[in-house]
Amino acid sequence: MAKCYKLFLVLWLTSFWNIALAQTGTEAFPRGGRSMGMGNANVTIGDVWSIFNNIGGLSKIDFSQATFSYDHRLGIDELTTLAAGAAIKGKNKAFGLGISSFGSEYFSQNQIGIGLSNQLGIASLGIKVNYLQTSIEGFGRGAAAVIEFGGVAELTPELFFGAHVYNITRAKFGKNSDDRLPTTVKAGISYRPSSKLMVNLEAEKDILLDPLLKMGLEYNLLERLWARVGMNTNPGKFFFGIGFRPKRFHIDYALTQHPSLGNTHHFSFNYLFIGK
Repeated sequence: MAKCYKLFLVLWLTSFWNIALAQTGTEAFPRGGRSMGMGNANVTIGDVWSIFNNIGGLSKIDFSQATFSYDHRLGIDELTTLAAGAAIKGKNKAFGLGISSFGSEYFSQNQIGIGLSNQLGIASLGIKVNYLQTSIEGFGRGAAAVIEFGGVAELTPELFFGAHVYNITRAKFGKNSDDRLPTTVKAGISYRPSSKLMVNLEAEKDILLDPLLKMGLEYNLLERLWARVGMNTNPGKFFFGIGFRPKRFHIDYALTQHPSLGNTHHFSFNYLFIGK
């Protein structure tokens, strides 16, 4: 009976994973609470979460920092994503390391990646190499190297453009698999009329699926308090978030509302290594 239950759970989780991939291609990957609050319209944002979202923006951070996140999806422990990362800031460049884990003992995806971002004139460009392992109880595991590339350009002091490609080489789930990991392309613009307001518009496309449109807004309510909202199409989802940003650390929380699957909670914490 226990074996039957495990098999059912494996098949159910695998089905959910396929549904998630059909939405964005990389749905269960970590994003950070700030990005989640803005509907993951993150391709133009340069912060420590660029390690996961767009390595091209990582060089725009001001200080070296470390981060951690916890995503609890739909109230189901087996659909939880944990992630941690660190970024080292250099002159006009930044180096980043990111680790994430999704799923449970029955179905899981674990990823570790290193990346480099460099500021060249108005553009910040970056490349990242990941090692991604997928495991399904009773079916074995597969692993692959995944390469991603991205950039962010400051067109004017108020207008930014960003683009990112994940899985450029169209790597497979493993050497014994015929199925390829998702290859996604995203691009977007960001309008920032002041230091208190950011409006982002972004399109994401899995090369095999319909495009996804993402919109997000971030507003500085008080000196260290930020409010965020966002929405996605295909399917329609709404996002809400709040951020508390003292000098040495940032705390961000976001809530995702799915029209049929329910709510997902996102939490992330950043610590900045600022000298005295």
